[in-house]
Amino acid sequence: MCGIAGYVGPKNAVAVVFDQLKRLEYRGYDSAGIAYLNGNGSIHIVKKAGKLTELGKALGDDVPEAKIAIAHSRWATHGGPTDENAHPHFDQFEDVALIHNGIIENYLELKNELVRDGHVFHSETDTEVAAHVIGKEFAAGVPLEEAVRRGVKKMRGAFAFVVFSRKEPQKFVAARNFSPLIVGLGEDENMVASDVPALLPYTREVVYLEDDRVATITRNGVTITDLDGKELPTQVHHVDWDLAAAEKGGYEHFMLKEIHEQPEVVRQCLAGRIDERGAVRLEQVFSDTVWHEIDRVNIIACGTAYHAGLMGKFLFEQMLRLPTDVFFSSEFRYGDPLLSPKSLAVFISQSGETIDSLAALRLCKARRIRTLGIVNVVGSAIARECDRTIFTQAGPEISVASTKAYTAQCLVLQLLALYIAQVKEMPGVRVDEHVAELRGLADLAAKALETEDAVKALAERFLDAKLAFFLGRNADAHATREGALKFKEIAYIPTQECPAGEMKHGPLALIEKGTLAVFGATDAAVREKLVSNVKEIQARGGFAWCVTTDDDSSLDSVADAVTKVPATRSAYLNALLSVVPMQMFAYYVAKGKGLEIDQPRNLAKSVTVE
Repeated sequence: MCGIAGYVGPKNAVAVVFDQLKRLEYRGYDSAGIAYLNGNGSIHIVKKAGKLTELGKALGDDVPEAKIAIAHSRWATHGGPTDENAHPHFDQFEDVALIHNGIIENYLELKNELVRDGHVFHSETDTEVAAHVIGKEFAAGVPLEEAVRRGVKKMRGAFAFVVFSRKEPQKFVAARNFSPLIVGLGEDENMVASDVPALLPYTREVVYLEDDRVATITRNGVTITDLDGKELPTQVHHVDWDLAAAEKGGYEHFMLKEIHEQPEVVRQCLAGRIDERGAVRLEQVFSDTVWHEIDRVNIIACGTAYHAGLMGKFLFEQMLRLPTDVFFSSEFRYGDPLLSPKSLAVFISQSGETIDSLAALRLCKARRIRTLGIVNVVGSAIARECDRTIFTQAGPEISVASTKAYTAQCLVLQLLALYIAQVKEMPGVRVDEHVAELRGLADLAAKALETEDAVKALAERFLDAKLAFFLGRNADAHATREGALKFKEIAYIPTQECPAGEMKHGPLALIEKGTLAVFGATDAAVREKLVSNVKEIQARGGFAWCVTTDDDSSLDSVADAVTKVPATRSAYLNALLSVVPMQMFAYYVAKGKGLEIDQPRNLAKSVTVE
């Protein structure tokens, strides 16, 4: 999600890595920094919150000369977007500098151990903990790459590191576990980056570092080992993308790239929040006493976040028997809402800057209602002003039509529900079983993406659609609302979305020959009822596409088209996975019509005006 850059060779390394960061700006960031070896043999770090222009000012007009440097543009997760929290970070002895993407799940445990050993920390980040862990190993006298291997073995989570030391000034060491890292191979120079665009001006020959691999990079070559130090062969790839395609990871549009990032987003969102004992960890929320007191939840959001809120209502009432209402932010404060002093107001926002949600938040604070934010952007207004905030950890989302942020929001709502159930010891709720299901969710999301070719073929049949229905029951009714929003946002086709049982109370009048009806059909408890709704559509000439689970065949001979996503034991997760083919369907209809996808007409990524 963040930007990583590193260079060793004859050029001015500081200028090279600064240029690499510029080429990674599209990923989004809130601070940036560079570490380089200066003339007296020590490591110098320059880092600033804000845009790269601020870092450029700090570097000054005369860019320092160095032959090795690492750089980072940060999207805040642990700790706000400040100078102190920006990367790179030193170890305890200022012998090692480190940059890092991802999340270290057990950083608090490691930090407490280091503090007991006398280590002093200067930031709120998990990254500085990683620097100290590796620095401590390096101080024991082993080579830097061995210190990295030992350090990585102590860490849990998804991460990518680049490390260099003043004591071994001719190399830097990179390590990967889930977070992308790419080595660029040049002539008498080598480099590393978190994404291909940063490398293209310098080389087209790259090595994609695999998980649990450590690369030692000098100007003369690259050596890759596993975590036990066994040397492994390197597989070199030639990149023939242009720069525009490279920014999108080879995808034609950011929206498609972000749809495909959802398995990784699942991992990032869950990282550090579920443990080996089957428990949920949300240290940043209210005390246990508060959860016993809360008697109602009000979820307040706009657009895609509102649809995530509807999913949350389903979960809170089904699992927790906790009354929950969902409000459009723009309507909340004008409706003079009835707010119980024991209620909780939950604000969901990708950007954390949505003006209507901010206004509703300030109303709740004025009435002394507890507030909780579910936000993607650390340091945003909603994150700052809520009493507590849970960050979705989805990384920057470039496309206006939200996809991966919705998945992360729904997952945070499930984590929150499970945490409350855990605190209140809800009878009948096996938190450990739900956690076990979540552990495999990233792989199931990847399998849901395998429906792409079939969805693409189906989309080609509906490029000229005049109207589409999106229907379902229970959680499926909420998931199809989000599918409908994607469809109207980027394909510009009107939609009618409602619970499937409501069709005969008016909307059925709009069905005519060839009308598309998309059914969310992943909930086995109401599937028989849904079959009747499918028949209602077909009897009037409509086309029924059902998105169901791969353990069900009851719709195979009923629907006009069936797409299957992996089955879980949770109606909530089944509905969440069903959104993936709906997102792709909207994408391929819009693409087939030749429409602008990442920036649809009349819409903005963050709505900061009423």
